Amino acid sequence: MTMDEASKVGDIFCTATGVKDVIVKRHFENMKDGAIVCNTGHYDSEININDLISISKSKRTIRPNCEEYTLINGNRIFLLAEGRLINLAAAEGHPSEVMDMSFANQFMAHLSLIERHKAGEKMPVKVMDIPHDQDEKVASNKLEMMNLEIDVLTEEQIKYINDYNAGT
Repeated sequence: MTMDEASKVGDIFCTATGVKDVIVKRHFENMKDGAIVCNTGHYDSEININDLISISKSKRTIRPNCEEYTLINGNRIFLLAEGRLINLAAAEGHPSEVMDMSFANQFMAHLSLIERHKAGEKMPVKVMDIPHDQDEKVASNKLEMMNLEIDVLTEEQIKYINDYNAGT
């Protein structure tokens, strides 16, 4: 449904478009009392906060990263993380269980660049993906260190996940 329609029935709104003005004045005016609004798409431009302020009679901080705007019509809108990227602005940090794998992949990528440079390989000037086998190696090492095992995909499963027409 359109945002105009959704604004009348939704309870929680989380923008993730990368486009400015996804939620604007008319949407706030249509929202239910107690609606929760946040953004995970692109800086703080998806939610037009100036529009929200313009139709509010008061604002108070409920707790860190949660502000209650009381609209002129009496409804309350709860804005999380001041409309900034919720996963960054209101996060309490990334757990080391995630970061260690990210840093391992970065370290291995640096080692690969050094080795390729020493071998005289000319690298293209572009963003390059980490090789799939490197990512798999980091993940399998992590599982092994945690004494965990996972199923291995069958050839049929691999074929299925790579065939966009399968299952339709």
